[in-house]
Amino acid sequence: MRSLRLDQELDDKVQRAAEISGQSVSEFIRRAAEDRADETLMSQPGGRFADVAGVVHGGGGRAQRSGEAYSAGLARDRAMR
Repeated sequence: MRSLRLDQELDDKVQRAAEISGQSVSEFIRRAAEDRADETLMSQPGGRFADVAGVVHGGGGRAQRSGEAYSAGLARDRAMR
């Protein structure tokens, strides 16, 4: 739980904006804070994927054989020329 103090000018602006959007001041501030936090976190490298990075483990192994398959494909192409 947080509390914050706003100067009079910003408080008036927030109240007007909340009224126009049809939200309570508290809801308006919560959404604004969430939007700003998301924007800031996504601007960091890997920010868009931070919640999913490293979650899936595929077992691996195929990438080790990709070089062999690529080399074999090149050899076939050269042989066909």
